[in-house]
Amino acid sequence: MPEFVVGDNAFLLGGRPVRLLSGALHYFRVHERLWRHRLGMLRAMGLNCVETYVPWNRHEPSPGRARDIGELGRFLDAAREAGLYAIVRPGPYICAEWDNGGLPAWLTGRLGARVRTRDEEFVRAAERWLALVAEQVVGRQVDRGGPVVLVQVENEYGSYGSDRVYLRRLVERLRALGVTVPLITSDGPEEHMLSGGTVPGALATVNFGSGAREAFAALRRHQERGPLMCTEFWCGWFTHWGGEEAARDAREATGVLEEILGLGASVNIYMAHGGSNFGGWAGANRAGDDFRGVLRPMVTSYDYDAPVDEFGRPTEKFRAFRRVLSRYADGSLPAVPPAPPVLRAPVVAHPAGWAPLGEVMDALGGPEERGPVPPSFEDLGVDRGVVRYRFAVPGPRRAYPLWVAGLRDVAVASVDGVRVAVLDDACDPAPIGEVAGLAEVELWVESLGRVNYGPRLGEPKGVTGGLLHERQYVHEVAACGLRLDALEEPGAMEAVGWRAAGAAGGEPGLYRASCAVAGAGDAVLELPGWVRGFVWVNGFCLGRYWDRGPQRALYVPGPVLREGDNELLVLECEGAGEPGLLLSPAA
Repeated sequence: MPEFVVGDNAFLLGGRPVRLLSGALHYFRVHERLWRHRLGMLRAMGLNCVETYVPWNRHEPSPGRARDIGELGRFLDAAREAGLYAIVRPGPYICAEWDNGGLPAWLTGRLGARVRTRDEEFVRAAERWLALVAEQVVGRQVDRGGPVVLVQVENEYGSYGSDRVYLRRLVERLRALGVTVPLITSDGPEEHMLSGGTVPGALATVNFGSGAREAFAALRRHQERGPLMCTEFWCGWFTHWGGEEAARDAREATGVLEEILGLGASVNIYMAHGGSNFGGWAGANRAGDDFRGVLRPMVTSYDYDAPVDEFGRPTEKFRAFRRVLSRYADGSLPAVPPAPPVLRAPVVAHPAGWAPLGEVMDALGGPEERGPVPPSFEDLGVDRGVVRYRFAVPGPRRAYPLWVAGLRDVAVASVDGVRVAVLDDACDPAPIGEVAGLAEVELWVESLGRVNYGPRLGEPKGVTGGLLHERQYVHEVAACGLRLDALEEPGAMEAVGWRAAGAAGGEPGLYRASCAVAGAGDAVLELPGWVRGFVWVNGFCLGRYWDRGPQRALYVPGPVLREGDNELLVLECEGAGEPGLLLSPAA
């Protein structure tokens, strides 16, 4: 098989120049039965390559326990069948607006700022992770008949650190594992980023959304030879809960794409198709240039204003990009694939069963831990989900102000069984109100997504400070955690003691509903009047809903639905709304 190598000015396959026209499509953000369609959309847009990250935390949920890493291999096989080359970006850190930037919470909770450095414990774990990835990649490299042409080392490391020893260790490990295709790094086109994030043995590339000529000039000042490549051309952007829906003008983005290609560079369009943050895996940012501001969590949709939208449909941007890319194609472009089927008619699902949150926690949560200080989510082994803290305020004593210090991220607070406040990290410490002792204070805390970019990467979740009565810490707490995964375990629903939904009175808890479907296909789910929580359809977690907006409905991939009866679960953290859940055709 021909080798894919780095030449002086171009990538070479079997000695012939090749320009990579790539598009980002993350297999973990697209239902597997829709990969073929989405890859076909990339080919029809005029691309010859697909790029994907690989999220460590999704595939190693606990130390040494791998979960379906073969999914990556299946995706690479699907890319080859679609006639596409592939770029693999396994991190260890990926950013990607993904929870914790892809780093496992069980590792960052233990190591803190030691992650992404030469720290021996971190490097050993990262090397074990890369070995799992290599099992899927090495045999699928282009010189062995597969699609993989490039593998990335770390990700935008120059935006975070400067440990060149760490980067060299990753290069050495990938080569020792059998990766023979070129290695690359990708960084912003700034001096400190390029000097901090690049490493001998890997081709430097740059990421940007505009100013291609200036970006490549900066790259050339740092690296005199080698093909030019924009590994992330940001043609859109992401959206936060409570913010404005992100959008980028198609004409402006097309102009930048033309500039990149006119300079003879390879490109990876980020994103070509964004998909969805299924499973509650969406990440978060900290507001402000100093990264000390309030948390800004990502919505469940990762549409990204991409050329192929969340539902897999071509947009105006798709058509504009296709016109440009067709000029660089070998022959005519494939026809645009027909859209997947959509749900035939709207369906309303009415909850029939309900279980209070406390009983769900007792049935499916982890063991309760008692001590003087509140444990974090990481201490309790919770990556995604909720933690219940129960504090005993001593007494007798008169009423004093009660505060929560170091809250991450949102909490529903009750005193002696009566809900008194919903708190977030906009104010730290967060005020609950005046409380007299003796009293029991209960906090239900939810992580809204771990920070995925910047120096706050890996920060712990939960009550990371403590409960303060006046200015005195309350040193008596019991805590237990409920992982989202626990609701997907076999027999989980049988372990829950269900009551009639009519008895719920809009209270938080786990709701169970069913609906009959005739003509299954892509759909959207609306929850009018519900506040904040997660939804499962036939055991598949669609992700978080939140009445804060701007996202008002969740995408339901057609393959998740089935003809006949379908089961819906809703974990509501604040208060249930109208009795009906509306399932509508994807418009």
